[in-house]
Amino acid sequence: MILHKVKALKGEVTIPGDKSISHRAVMFGSLAEGLTEVTNFLQGADCLSTIEAFRQMGIEIENTPEKILIHGRGLHGLQAPSSVLDMGNSGTTTRLISGILAGQPFESTLTGDASIQKRPMRRIMEPLSMMGAAITSINGNDCAPLHIAGRPLHGIHYQSRVASAQVKSAVLLAGLYADGITQVTEPAISRNHTEIMLRYFGANLHTEDRTASVHPDPRLMGQKINVPGDISSAAYFMAAGLIVPGSEILIRNVGINPTRDGILRVCQQMGGNITLLNVKNDGEPVADLLVKSSSLHGITIEGDIIPTLIDELPVINIMAACAEGTTIIRDAAELKVKESNRIDVMVQYLSAMGCDIKGTDDGMIIKGGAPLHGTTVDSHLDHRIAMSFAIASLIADGETQIKGSDVVTISYPAFYQDLAGLTC
Repeated sequence: MILHKVKALKGEVTIPGDKSISHRAVMFGSLAEGLTEVTNFLQGADCLSTIEAFRQMGIEIENTPEKILIHGRGLHGLQAPSSVLDMGNSGTTTRLISGILAGQPFESTLTGDASIQKRPMRRIMEPLSMMGAAITSINGNDCAPLHIAGRPLHGIHYQSRVASAQVKSAVLLAGLYADGITQVTEPAISRNHTEIMLRYFGANLHTEDRTASVHPDPRLMGQKINVPGDISSAAYFMAAGLIVPGSEILIRNVGINPTRDGILRVCQQMGGNITLLNVKNDGEPVADLLVKSSSLHGITIEGDIIPTLIDELPVINIMAACAEGTTIIRDAAELKVKESNRIDVMVQYLSAMGCDIKGTDDGMIIKGGAPLHGTTVDSHLDHRIAMSFAIASLIADGETQIKGSDVVTISYPAFYQDLAGLTC
């Protein structure tokens, strides 16, 4: 993809459905009794990997242009897959499905692409093993491929060392098959889509402060789910509208769950002009976002807000490069174990564009305000890297090339078309 500087961005965009919620709708609908209907489902590669995995375990799933229809077979209705389950590039599918498979009366093997086979799985293997699961890394490196021999599980109270919705969800889902209450306590609250949706399907689950507790063997019933727009996808247009002079963008139907809205808070703290319109809450809060170009200033981003914006930090780097003053990001070592090492990659290519940026053990220090110029960016097959530098190209002099640009299909297949539709 070859991109150039633009004069302004005007118009409105409706972003695709939330990736995290789309994954969970398929998983929980498969474990529920009866029909689950999902509208505004994200037709991205990661979520399609989740559909295929549950089809391989005997669940009938109809994927139509209007909705996803999941014919659930109940908590104990999954069948042993006839072949290896391919997770593609999806860390969410890999980790959450491991919790489900740990309590099944059959064996299974999970694999994925080259990126998944490098991502750390000990963070779920450890608590699931504490519950009695037999889960092993086939190559002995604590990464996929994973072999899971389903066993009876025991309820535990797990003190997680990381604020990770994937770890929390894997343990809570295994807890559905345990012999007692399962609890997870986090160092900071991570996104809570699992808790909201499991309760909606009928699970006995409650939260108190940083601890989520689930009772075993619920009767889950099929539901209707309208997936809100993904705030992680909206973040690119929020950043674009703020940093490109003379811009005004209306972003429709964005999920603003408070465990995910850190990007909104950061934009406002940096001086960004973003107004929430048509706010409503039907389980998951949503709003339209009106974004206007703004003069941004540097801030420090650290602590409990980090889990609420971990996926948005690459594009926050782009905003920081355009802001006056210094932005410091701390407590974000998790960036090293995403689809790429996002600290190293952002430092490499923002430096190449003329930004004064330094990587640290757990984040970055960015001195903003210098003009950016185009460069050639290797996405490292990381969708968030590709989209972040597409936004940087909008204010960079010259030409920006993004290699591996089609990786955006993982979370936002129409990203480049939607961006082009706003260009003046």
